[in-house]
Amino acid sequence: MTPEEMEKRIVRYGDLTPCKTAFIDARTPGNDQKENFCIIGAGVSESPDQVVHIMETPGFNIGAAGQPPKCTNSLHYHNTAEVFFVLKGRWRFFWGLYGDAGEIIIEEGDIFNIPTHVFRGFENVGTDYGMIMSILGGDDSGGGVIWAPHVIQAASDHGLILGENGRLYDTKKGESLPDGVAPMPVLSDEEVAACPEVPVEAVVDNYVARYLDMMALATGKPSKVIGPDALLKDRPGFEVDFIKPGSISPSAYTTERHEVLMVMRGHWWLAWEGGAMTLAAGDVCAVPPSLSRTLEPSMAGEASLFRVRDTDDPAGPTGV
Repeated sequence: MTPEEMEKRIVRYGDLTPCKTAFIDARTPGNDQKENFCIIGAGVSESPDQVVHIMETPGFNIGAAGQPPKCTNSLHYHNTAEVFFVLKGRWRFFWGLYGDAGEIIIEEGDIFNIPTHVFRGFENVGTDYGMIMSILGGDDSGGGVIWAPHVIQAASDHGLILGENGRLYDTKKGESLPDGVAPMPVLSDEEVAACPEVPVEAVVDNYVARYLDMMALATGKPSKVIGPDALLKDRPGFEVDFIKPGSISPSAYTTERHEVLMVMRGHWWLAWEGGAMTLAAGDVCAVPPSLSRTLEPSMAGEASLFRVRDTDDPAGPTGV
């Protein structure tokens, strides 16, 4: 593989293209300043204006959300896994139909494996623009976002309607649902009642891994973060390892799995048969199966990354 071919499999943090109209709450006050990024795969974006950097998916999707302080992402759930780690800032995650079942603060480097079918939302509670990276289970992410009914109502008050085809239509711009396309069905009371509201202690114990804990556990070998024998025991259709300097051999290795490298901090030197290049914080690289590669930090100082590989497990449901 040539360096030019590999570069097409890398999405640099500085090249990320945001979409400010990705979801149904794009005009709802308090939610209307968020930006969505589709890095690998189209994820669950509802906007035809969304830029997708790499279309081919490896069994999961990689995305990101960027938000200024006090901006909130509305309550929703997914039918497949949704995993976040904080790249920049300080975030409050909350859950339950109205967001009052529990909440937790997630700091830079922390990772959160949110169970499927649990209504969840998040808010940037830091002082600067923040960024969280996401891993969504499945190639098609389970059919999109399932919004809490009150979110859909609030959006309609501001002119946005979601079609059953998963696309947004803006009535303030004169758009209407195409012939044969009905509005996205709103969850019934019975469907809402079936969504679990997880106690805070269960979330802390089973679904959150802290950056400093992963740094300590990655001494001499990668720390297994998500998987059947990992810190967060789950089978979401992918596994996640945490790597720091000294936890991975500088020798070349191969894997038959798709491998996505998501740099948290520092700079990493990726070399393979045909070339080499540096990955920096926020960069995402999709390394193809069977390619011999080496991975090591490229300079002194703190460095860390998450390594995501596909598995044969189904993409959902997960967690509870």
